[in-house]
Amino acid sequence: MIQPYTTSVTVTADRDWLASRHGTDSTETITLDLTKLTKNVHFVEPTAVQPHGYVRSGVPVGRITTSGLYGPYDPAAKDGREVLAGLVYAETVFTPGTTKVPAALFWHGTVKTAKIPGGIDPTEIAYNPAAAQIRFIGPVSA
Repeated sequence: MIQPYTTSVTVTADRDWLASRHGTDSTETITLDLTKLTKNVHFVEPTAVQPHGYVRSGVPVGRITTSGLYGPYDPAAKDGREVLAGLVYAETVFTPGTTKVPAALFWHGTVKTAKIPGGIDPTEIAYNPAAAQIRFIGPVSA
C-alpha cells in the first residue's frame, strides 16, 4: 500500500531593510541564477535539519544580459549586473540541487541601506534609465 506524504515549508519574511511599504504592491517576477549568488551572504543552504535553502530578502540584483536571469548586483560587473534591477523582495525557498529560483523583485521604494544583505554603497550606483528606482536612507552597510 502506498501512503501519501505531504510536507509544507514556512519562511518568515525578514524585511528589516524595507523603510516603507511603497512599492511592495507592484513587484515583478524574476528568475535568480543561484550559481552566481554567495552562500551565507545571499542565501542559506539546505541542511539535514532544514531541508530547504532560501535566498535572503533584500539581496540587490541585476539582470544578466546573456541569460536573462538575475544575479547579485555588482557595480564592477560587465555582464548586466552592473545595473541595479532591484532587491529580492521575499525570502525564496529552494531545494538541494536547484540552480534557478523564481523570486519577486522590489524595484521601487525606500530601503534602509545598512540592512541590505551583503551590503551596498549607493554612491557606486550609476544612473541608468532601466535601473531600479530605489531611495537608500541611513548609513552605508558594512
